[in-house]
Amino acid sequence: MKKIILTGDRPTGRLHVGHYVGSLRRRVELQNSGEYDEIYIMIADAQALTDNADNPEKVRQNIIEVALDYMSCGLDPEKTNMFIQSQIPELCELTCYYMNLVTVSRLQRNPTVKTEIKMRNFETSIPVGFFTYPISQASDITAFKATTVPAGEDQMPMVEQTKEIVHKFNSVYGETLTEPEILLPTNQACMRLPGIDGKAKMSKSLGNCIYLSDTPEDVRKKIMSMYTDPDHIQISDPGKIEGNTVFTYLDAFCRPEHFERYLPDYANLDELKAHYQRGGLGDVKVKKFLNSVLQEELEPVRARRKELEQDIPYVYEVLRKGTAAAKEKAAQTLAEVKAAMKINYFDDTELIKAQSEKYKA
Repeated sequence: MKKIILTGDRPTGRLHVGHYVGSLRRRVELQNSGEYDEIYIMIADAQALTDNADNPEKVRQNIIEVALDYMSCGLDPEKTNMFIQSQIPELCELTCYYMNLVTVSRLQRNPTVKTEIKMRNFETSIPVGFFTYPISQASDITAFKATTVPAGEDQMPMVEQTKEIVHKFNSVYGETLTEPEILLPTNQACMRLPGIDGKAKMSKSLGNCIYLSDTPEDVRKKIMSMYTDPDHIQISDPGKIEGNTVFTYLDAFCRPEHFERYLPDYANLDELKAHYQRGGLGDVKVKKFLNSVLQEELEPVRARRKELEQDIPYVYEVLRKGTAAAKEKAAQTLAEVKAAMKINYFDDTELIKAQSEKYKA
């Protein structure tokens, strides 16, 4: 069986460092590993419209922002198909068929859906498209016969629901769909990077993000304003590591060589944490170290983005070609699904022959 990756992002804004450590960095590693036969990275504009239907221009403008972020992080159009979800109508058709395999009560139990509904204040009036997006996501994953879905921990319920749909379809119509497995970040801190204000989720709407395209000065200002330990008032005070956003970011980004370059008084992050915990280490010093680490990580991303911004037609051509390849794959899967469901009437020569003989008799 081929090893195939499917993952993606909603184009509701520029991508941030949470996306980067949670999925983007890993996608580039997987792309360059040579272990996968096909890789599909989706810009999920149709899914973004489920809660932005009244503002399609927002989604439209952010297509290019997400594509620029993808390519500036190292996603290579020679190795990866980057595509736009709405341009593949086969995904909508698959969603329609899968809807018959899922109950309303099952969707209501989906933890990700429940969380997102509450976050968007949809409790009293849930758009049907938004409510059913786990089914749409199952369509996205199965259309490309994905075996691997690199995603954050919050997406586990969605992949589990996809597995249920695969099992149900295959049990009713015969072995047709491929069951996916989620691939979580290996670094615990990367599972879900908090916002700079210490809140559990980095979110564009909360204004607590560090964007991949932020200027060096913007990054520095945001780091220096980060939430730490509110009880660590004096430098001499013992400080807490748990819930301290600066140390969470260091867990996600810091490598041993960073200490050699920017903080040679410490051998590694464990030493830095121990000093902070016993007291005698100020927040400003730790934040300045984090700034050096993050600036080093983001500088090549920013430089590549500036190059790409000078040739936007090329970026759209990458998306056009990636979408064409994705559409071909999805059309193949849809044909197999319709054959399994016996709704491929005009392609089923045996059906036509049998009906013909039936009425001749």
